[in-house]
Amino acid sequence: MGKLNFPKELKYIIIAVVIVGLVWVAIRLSFGVINPFYVVASESMVPRLNVGDFVVVSHNIPFDELNKGDIIVFKEPVPDGEEADAIVHRVNEILTDPEDNLVIVTKGDANSGSIPGIDFPIYESNYVGKVVVDIPKLGLVTKAISPPVNYIIIAIILVILFFLFKKGKDKTQ
Repeated sequence: MGKLNFPKELKYIIIAVVIVGLVWVAIRLSFGVINPFYVVASESMVPRLNVGDFVVVSHNIPFDELNKGDIIVFKEPVPDGEEADAIVHRVNEILTDPEDNLVIVTKGDANSGSIPGIDFPIYESNYVGKVVVDIPKLGLVTKAISPPVNYIIIAIILVILFFLFKKGKDKTQ
């Protein structure tokens, strides 16, 4: 059985794809969520967080270990079948309901109070994770390269790679 010969450039692309894949899996395992990256979408957390700030959340911090003052990401409580928005707010109170389940009440720093139906009741099933890192304004970049712009960028990179490989093959012949 003969040895498969891949062009050197293709080997580098495969290695790069594998490395990116491993990093993505490591990030997902480290933070305990499929997507640990969120962009602040409203002014409810001003001055601590602003629209366009990028936050990283960890779900490895258990719901029952949250403290008053922690900033968390949660899915707003909505009826079954409706799409819930992700919200970034600060834990304002930690309570228990009549069935002795932990319930969190949140509040945006810029809001005068908690908003019923959005900020509470937050149960463990609503909890996405605790904010562990925030990077001011980085979310504006991610918004700028969201679809369809990201597809255009990927297409341009693929075309450039194609021409670089073609040029490299022409030189070796």
